[in-house]
Amino acid sequence: MLGGSVAATAAPQATSIGTVAFSAAKKAPAPVSITKIPTKTVKGSAKATIKPLVSKRKNVKVNSQVLTVKQGKKTIAKNKKSVALKAGTYKVTTTVKYTVSGKKGTKTLNQTLVVKKAAVKKPSWVYGNGGYNCPSGYPIKGNASSMIYHKPSGAFYKRTKPEECFASESAARSAGYRASKR
Repeated sequence: MLGGSVAATAAPQATSIGTVAFSAAKKAPAPVSITKIPTKTVKGSAKATIKPLVSKRKNVKVNSQVLTVKQGKKTIAKNKKSVALKAGTYKVTTTVKYTVSGKKGTKTLNQTLVVKKAAVKKPSWVYGNGGYNCPSGYPIKGNASSMIYHKPSGAFYKRTKPEECFASESAARSAGYRASKR
């Protein structure tokens, strides 16, 4: 070779990567599982009844399943099988005592439960009050004898004594009324 340069050649090297096998030990499923109580909705001053939601494995005996319910610092119910709750937010503790293969165990679940009040649905129509005006929120005047409804922009709106007042034109149409031609 000229100029003092040296040619280098690399010989391929054999490499081997070893594999290691793992066998993870499977954990036995819990003998008892407690499911969170879902959010409840009540109408008006009604109450929602809640109960513990518990599932168990085969050969497990559930001795007791109880609820303790607190609202703020006040205890509403202690160690009860079911509890009736009005709308509000509660701290609920579900406690399950069980026996499996002669050994006793206890499992608890703490959760925040919300009991919601259902929205009150406004009726689509109300009866007229005998005068020329409809109540607030019901601007469409309905004349039951002719089955014609009148919009506030209509020519006969101010002259019409409503027998029924509707929240919308679609409510009047669904009640069988037709629109005034003027």
